[in-house]
Amino acid sequence: MKTHVLALALALTPAVTTAGPEAFSTGPLIKNYGMIAEVPEAAALPADTDFKVAIDVVEGGVEGELNGKFKTAASLINLLSASGVPADRIEVGLVIHGPAYRDLLVDSAYGGDNPNAELIAALQAHGATFYYCGQSAVYHDVRTEDLLPGVAVTLSATITHATLQQQGYALRP
Repeated sequence: MKTHVLALALALTPAVTTAGPEAFSTGPLIKNYGMIAEVPEAAALPADTDFKVAIDVVEGGVEGELNGKFKTAASLINLLSASGVPADRIEVGLVIHGPAYRDLLVDSAYGGDNPNAELIAALQAHGATFYYCGQSAVYHDVRTEDLLPGVAVTLSATITHATLQQQGYALRP
């Protein structure tokens, strides 16, 4: 009897898409980054909702590779867009501090080609804002001219997170 009940329960349970890594592709806005997968069973997102997300970035990328949190931001933007959320209702703020500072540097300060530069520019082109902790800048002796274009230096990461929270941003640690 238990076997029949279990079989019936499994048959009536909606299947979750499980296609593996090959099901992922880049999304509609950030073409070369931000892998996402379609999940037909997922509930629809309300298109009239404003999505404001702050992403804390403290870990730097492995030398020569993309920063994982920057890729997360690209996936978030692509996923929301693919789900029907208009681009003007998506706001992503990345708060960078600690060892992650290297991923914000121009090539000359990075010591070679910064693999994150193109992704940062693509994220900025789709409304993402990069906030760099001024305390970290002083600690690591980073000058404004060492930073990629469009990176905003703030007083501190903690104050930036508090400010973004007051502006309605949800924290994505």
